[in-house]
Amino acid sequence: MEKTEKIWMDGKLIAWNDAKVHVLAHALNYGTGVFEGIRVYKTPKGTAIFRSKEHIKRLLDSCKVLCLDIPYTAEDIRKAMHEVIKVNKNVDYIKPCVFLSGEEVGLNPIGIPASFAITGVFMGSYLGKEAAEKGASLMTSSWLRPWNMAVPAGAKVNGVYVTSSLAKRDAKMSGFDEAVMLNAQGNVAECSGENIFMMKRGKLYTPPPSSSILEGITRNSVMEIAADMGIDVIERDISRVELYTADEVFMTGTAAEMTAVTKIDNRTIGEGRMGPMTAKLKTAFKDATVGKSQKYAEWLDIVA
Repeated sequence: MEKTEKIWMDGKLIAWNDAKVHVLAHALNYGTGVFEGIRVYKTPKGTAIFRSKEHIKRLLDSCKVLCLDIPYTAEDIRKAMHEVIKVNKNVDYIKPCVFLSGEEVGLNPIGIPASFAITGVFMGSYLGKEAAEKGASLMTSSWLRPWNMAVPAGAKVNGVYVTSSLAKRDAKMSGFDEAVMLNAQGNVAECSGENIFMMKRGKLYTPPPSSSILEGITRNSVMEIAADMGIDVIERDISRVELYTADEVFMTGTAAEMTAVTKIDNRTIGEGRMGPMTAKLKTAFKDATVGKSQKYAEWLDIVA
């Protein structure tokens, strides 16, 4: 990640180094915040935010889940994101974050003020160039994806991602690119920061929202593209063994975009390289993000 010059915070653009909170901020101590990650692409019509409307909607929905009140409309947020991109250089990823910034010792979140920050950075390839081009290796984590009844798994809540961070750390320290997490029922949920898909006998499968996943916007995009290609897309429970024996496996996420999976727990997936259907979907998704596909032009919010 490369830092930039300015961050939008509570309605103003401020210097990167001035975007600070107190050590007793409720969100810092208890994880009471929500966030989004949104990709920014270069297109023939100019710089574009990918599916900004859907990301803003999910951010506001996450705020609703955590009862975070902010004085900004969806259009206010959209304009602020445009400001961040225009004032900074080489931004390919923006991260809006709403969090309880007031100082408090104790869990009670009522009456504590919230802050809203939007940061733009250059992230590049999240999983690294080799994984992006040739495919990633996964390790099944011993950490389970938090259950829907224990946390709001369908919202992007800061504190929920501690478990994902632990899974990611273990995977990297064990020599893998990423971790795949099971849910409380022992079925496949998602990776530490990505949704997961498998191709089997010509059909595309992915875990449903009830499997304690986050309904990813890249996930939704790839599902729509696949359906438009005539591929059957099925949401259902997936076992760990089914992943091992799948014809193809890939991950989707804003940061990781669309990445093939070639190994899971040292078992080769398919032929050990990006499968043909994954490659076809990846090309179509990439074309949509950079403005080469008129069919999905509405997904691009051009920064004026």
